Amino acid sequence: MMALHPKIIDLTLDRVWALLEKLGNPQNDLPPVIHIAGTNGKGSTQAMIRAGLEAAGKRVHAYTSPHLARFHERIRIAGSLITEDALTEVLDECYAVNGGTPITYFEITTVAAILAFSRVPADFLLLEVGLGGRLDATNVVAKPALTIITPVSIDHQQFLGETLAQIAGEKAGIIKRGVPCVVGPQEDDALDVIEARAAALGAPVLAFGQHWHCFEDAGSLVFQDENGLLDLALPNLPGPHQIQNAGAALAALRALGFDSDACEAAVTQAQWPARMQRLREGPLPDSAPEAELWLDGGHNPAAGAAIAATLDRLPPRPTWLICGMLNTKDIGGFMRPLAGHAEALYAVSIPGETATLPAEATAKAATDAGLTAHVADSVQAALDAITRETPHARVLICGSLYLAGGILRENG
Repeated sequence: MMALHPKIIDLTLDRVWALLEKLGNPQNDLPPVIHIAGTNGKGSTQAMIRAGLEAAGKRVHAYTSPHLARFHERIRIAGSLITEDALTEVLDECYAVNGGTPITYFEITTVAAILAFSRVPADFLLLEVGLGGRLDATNVVAKPALTIITPVSIDHQQFLGETLAQIAGEKAGIIKRGVPCVVGPQEDDALDVIEARAAALGAPVLAFGQHWHCFEDAGSLVFQDENGLLDLALPNLPGPHQIQNAGAALAALRALGFDSDACEAAVTQAQWPARMQRLREGPLPDSAPEAELWLDGGHNPAAGAAIAATLDRLPPRPTWLICGMLNTKDIGGFMRPLAGHAEALYAVSIPGETATLPAEATAKAATDAGLTAHVADSVQAALDAITRETPHARVLICGSLYLAGGILRENG
């Protein structure tokens, strides 16, 4: 499928509409859709909503990208990852019907996911945008039940625009006429664009700071909207940034009419790998039994700030970073918030990724950002070097979902 189009990303909906038409328009046979866009927090927000819906006894489809360890992670059918047989069937069918016509890998696999979702009954489909929103392959549902826009920040400028307002305009492209839109915390430039788009379409807005509030107080998560106040446990996904993600998830569940039990499950039962995930099993942690290993796939400036805030909340311990990044990212913007939070950084190249930033370039960017930096041939080599010096170190592997996926595969 990757050979069907010369570009990995080519934002337009024409090819998607054409293939859907040939397949009988399966996008018209989906359960109620919750469509989620944003720069940061889409996956965590989706995971929390799914936990809440499933705790309420609902059958939930879910679509996310990219995958970490296996492609199957992208397509969850009624609560379970798609089976090998079902995935093979829908991919083969889409490939055959497409007939060699140019289409990107993400577009044809998204159509395959929609086809799979259309054939299995469910109560909801959680549909996560891949890139942007307006021209994303997921933006083919005429009347979702709800749209959500998580915090918008600068990322993927080569596709979405150089300014925050331009990027927010692309995200706001998922807003549909008359469909409520939950809006997470935004900078003013982004919020202005989102609210203007919603107003033009008569879409009710449920915005953080106006229609709902969510904050930590005395070790609890407090959520308040026009329906009242919820006093819940803190999210089980670590990091203060998960408070705002939880808020968007709770606002969505409340807008859909779910009760406090579903909301409690949303914040306490969600699972989302490679977002400040503690690694406890597998060859890598086994090789450093006294160390505390963490994994995070965040890769833009907002993610760097979120990681730094999370590290601030952990008990004091000498902290080291092992970092590998793609050459398309704002390396300095990601690293600057982390300066002062780590003893040093070991830079690695991401195995098997043609777009990896060479370890030497990552190390230079880290030095420029104010970090002490070294180069290692692999994550294992970096961990060995760190634990020789500080056996009980806290080690965070970070910088890319592609690096995180490799770590998860290697560690089962």
